[in-house]
Amino acid sequence: MRYPVELENRARREFLDLPEEVQRRLSQALDDLEVNPRPPGAKKLTGKEGYRIRKGDYRILYTIDDSERLVRVYRIGHRREIYR
Repeated sequence: MRYPVELENRARREFLDLPEEVQRRLSQALDDLEVNPRPPGAKKLTGKEGYRIRKGDYRILYTIDDSERLVRVYRIGHRREIYR
């Protein structure tokens, strides 16, 4: 069953500010989340709600709502800045 991926406003702005090559790589990862919201390599965050996946030096932080079958992305960014 598919989980639609919804980007919050902040995540959408962060995504659009990234270089085009990085956007292509991350958009593939976002498409994969629709099919499998807990892919191999996804880690549950400690101290915060949600999960993270990594693509190179970039991270995608998101929550999963199983009752509504929805993935909500709330941050996208470089690893040194994403957790601040």
